Amino acid sequence: MCSRVQWTAEGQPVIVGRNMDWTERMGSKLWAMPKGIERSGLTDENPLTWTSKYGSVATSIWDCATCDGLNEAGLYVNVLYLAEAQYGDREPSLAGLSIALWAQFFLDTCATVAEVVEAAKQLQVQPVELVHKGVSADAPMHMSVSDPSNDSAIIEILDGRPHIHHGSQYTTMTNSPPYDEQLVLLKQYEGLGGKKPIPGTMEAEDRFARGAFYLTKLPEQPPTYQAAVAGVLSVIRNMATPLGANDPTRPNISATLWRSIGDCTNKRYYFEFTDMPNVVWIDLDNLDLSDGAPIRAYDFARDLEASGEVSGRFQPSEALDFLKAGGVVTWKPAA
Repeated sequence: MCSRVQWTAEGQPVIVGRNMDWTERMGSKLWAMPKGIERSGLTDENPLTWTSKYGSVATSIWDCATCDGLNEAGLYVNVLYLAEAQYGDREPSLAGLSIALWAQFFLDTCATVAEVVEAAKQLQVQPVELVHKGVSADAPMHMSVSDPSNDSAIIEILDGRPHIHHGSQYTTMTNSPPYDEQLVLLKQYEGLGGKKPIPGTMEAEDRFARGAFYLTKLPEQPPTYQAAVAGVLSVIRNMATPLGANDPTRPNISATLWRSIGDCTNKRYYFEFTDMPNVVWIDLDNLDLSDGAPIRAYDFARDLEASGEVSGRFQPSEALDFLKAGGVVTWKPAA
């Protein structure tokens, strides 16, 4: 489930692309989240509490969680699937945070990757229950974060605590195996330290190799901003899985349903569904994200003719009902 790449060049913005892969539609919507929202981490014991300091554009899944978004400081957050995630027993001495709010907390409170890294060490993420094809799992996820300085971090929870790879060299991310192992596997491929040809399967480690390899092929100096964005799109699309190509037992091998691009420098958020030929984007400066502004939502899946800048299509909405830690994802796609 999912892929991510980060890229920049001299004179060009920091641009990050991600694919969302899953076996069925997720009811994804776009949200304009203003600053000034009071939130709870939604755990039974010692829930984290905060008030949003930064406004953001976020993408929801299953009407109960944020999995992707860009805030007005240029911080871009992506949540991806990691089967090996282990959340551990609850430690009440640490403030608790439902994984449904994991991305939203950092979008609300952090301006830089460094701030995210420090904050991640001070809290404990707790899972929700995800039922896939009748099998329950503690929503196994990991996270990438990027900012306008080209900083990057990959955050995995493997033994009840965060394991963090922090630095601009961490440009690529997919799913299993854990990141330390992915970096070792990468070295066997041509152009990345080894002699094997770049692989072409849907496996996460193969998508990882393709992303890392094709990032090295982008022009050192794209002629235009549009060419820079298109270059990142060309790489992340190369890491996609075709519609219908789903492994019935492994949700991390699934069709790419949608794609987002975060321009951290210019605070622009691109989005496309893979079963629609349209690409839309939102310039965060065009949204009212001030304290007291209404929460707004945009259901792009129902707006078949939309393209280009769509900040004017967001409409006032009830707040997203985030799922409490331990809760069960019950959303089902419409027939």
